[in-house]
Amino acid sequence: MADVRTTEFELPGFTGELIHPGDATYDEARAVFNAMIDRKPALIARCTNADDVAAAVNVAREQDIALSVYGGGHGVTGSAVVDAGICIDLRGMKGMDIDPQARTVRAEAGLTWGEFDAATQEHGLAVTGGRVTTTGISGLALGSGSGWLQRKFGYTCDNLVQAEVVTADGRKVIASEDENPDLFWGLRGGGGNFGVVTAFHLRLHPLGPIVLGGMLMYPAPMAADLTRFWRDFMLAAPDEVGSGMAFITAPPEEFVPEPVRGQPVVGVVLCYAGDPDEGEQVLRPLREFGPPGMDMVDRMPYVAVQQLIDASSPKGLLNYWSADFVAELPDEAVDTFVEHATKPVSPMSQMLILADGGAIARVDEDAAAFGQRTAPFDTHFLSMWADPADTELNIAYVRAIATAMKPWTTGRAYLNFLGDEGLDRVEAAFGPEKFAKLQALKDKWDPRNLFRHNQNIPPSADALAAADPAS
Repeated sequence: MADVRTTEFELPGFTGELIHPGDATYDEARAVFNAMIDRKPALIARCTNADDVAAAVNVAREQDIALSVYGGGHGVTGSAVVDAGICIDLRGMKGMDIDPQARTVRAEAGLTWGEFDAATQEHGLAVTGGRVTTTGISGLALGSGSGWLQRKFGYTCDNLVQAEVVTADGRKVIASEDENPDLFWGLRGGGGNFGVVTAFHLRLHPLGPIVLGGMLMYPAPMAADLTRFWRDFMLAAPDEVGSGMAFITAPPEEFVPEPVRGQPVVGVVLCYAGDPDEGEQVLRPLREFGPPGMDMVDRMPYVAVQQLIDASSPKGLLNYWSADFVAELPDEAVDTFVEHATKPVSPMSQMLILADGGAIARVDEDAAAFGQRTAPFDTHFLSMWADPADTELNIAYVRAIATAMKPWTTGRAYLNFLGDEGLDRVEAAFGPEKFAKLQALKDKWDPRNLFRHNQNIPPSADALAAADPAS
């Protein structure tokens, strides 16, 4: 591999901004959400169009230079940046073309979900998007795309109708059901393994701009009874109910009663993707249970629902995550989860249980690269902290709760929630049969594994040897 720490190189045909080490904007441009990541690319190529992306891909391939792709930079693994390589920075590509009549949008890959939602809500339209507005649309969609609307409209990838892609050999191609359908299959949940998507064509749905949503908050001693009630409620809930439980520490904010501030609490986030009047009736049993210490559910803009947990997920903290789909959530599993989740080691940690089912469960298991369709719940363990001295403690905490919950998991996990847990974990996320199909797809579209700085699906040894005999 070329040593680009000291080597200057050109990107023929590139029209965007090139950011080098030492430039005034370099440190800001290379920073990602997770402060545990401190990588230093040799070059950050901030692209303005697909031709710029192709120019960077071609140089990386021809000169054997490590390559990363920066969409939103929100992934916990920090794969958006790579040491001593080229970072293809998509943040300059924010074009949107909305067709309100057809209910479709062409959205360029540098958009965040906050930007996307603001534009589509001007037309009363939406699609399942990230739960934190600074999340990039690219990483979320390619990893399948979980969000508050998933039970009504499916994952983001279920609403992808076409993708504009720059492939490992520098070509610009279309992936859809009609063009390169194998690539289209792999892009829907297979991560960034098969090319750089420069624009997503997505199906939109009528929603908002006002929805019924918000958060209920309960004291930690109610956690076990609450979780059982919420479990049973969500298993019978209509598709319109999007919800998750968040075991958190009450923030030191004015809206929180002073005795509760800094104490473990349980938040229940709700978003009703339907008529708010109907939602009032549907959600009443949950809102009356307990009752909650605080009920902040109300009619509000959908974009406000999307911003609900932004303050609890700031950029620049140290992060360690893990996740698992849950096959069932019996009382023993509830007790195990509550036992760990109500004893946080950092006030910023969040232990989550998210409700699946609904629309996502009605998509055929083999329709796309993402497959885990039948799990009723998804667990996401996020530890966040500020002091590097607390790193070991926080990592151990996440590993402990994840290990304790293993008896009730499916063995698979949502790709975007996983940390850097190795190839075995990536393979397990898909299952052996689907992983083999994805590897065959990798052999075809990226046999040299140019796109490897991700939750990687490596090409087979034979394909790698044929593509690069020197290896």
